[in-house]
Amino acid sequence: MNSIVDEALELMASGYTPEVLIAFKPSEAASRHFEDLIAREKNEGLLPEETAELDRMMEMERVLSLAKARARLKLKEKAA
Repeated sequence: MNSIVDEALELMASGYTPEVLIAFKPSEAASRHFEDLIAREKNEGLLPEETAELDRMMEMERVLSLAKARARLKLKEKAA
C-alpha cells in the first residue's frame, strides 16, 4: 500500500504542470490509512513507527497544500 508520502513523491518525480499538482489527490486507500492513523492516535495511541509515519504524512500534506497554493498563484499570474 502506498502512503500519501509515497504518492506525492511519485507525483514530484514524474514531473508535473501546475494544473496536475492542483488536481492531485491521494488515493482512497492512502486517505483511509491516514484517517485511520489519526483516529487511532486520538483513541488508543500509536506505536512509535506509526507516529513517525503519521508525522511524515502530515508534513507532506502541509507541503502539498503550500505547493498547490503556489501553483494557483503561478496560473493566476500567467493568465494576467
